Amino acid sequence: MNDEAILAGIADVARVHLGWEGIVTPDLRLVEDLRLDSIRLLTLAAEVENRFRVLLDEADEAGIETVGDLIAVVRRKIGA
Repeated sequence: MNDEAILAGIADVARVHLGWEGIVTPDLRLVEDLRLDSIRLLTLAAEVENRFRVLLDEADEAGIETVGDLIAVVRRKIGA
């Protein structure tokens, strides 16, 4: 799965489960730009796990600040 497909999946999750209406790009920051609080971050993580059939652990989540970071983690998990 390529980065564009992962980005499209994350964008779909953001629209359906978080009500995000803007364009989702890799440089968007999850907290500052998408305005995700702790509950919404958990929702995003859970729905991304479901969508891509991966499991994010605390070490993964600690390094995720942008959509691009999330794409990289998902890509690594899918390849693992």
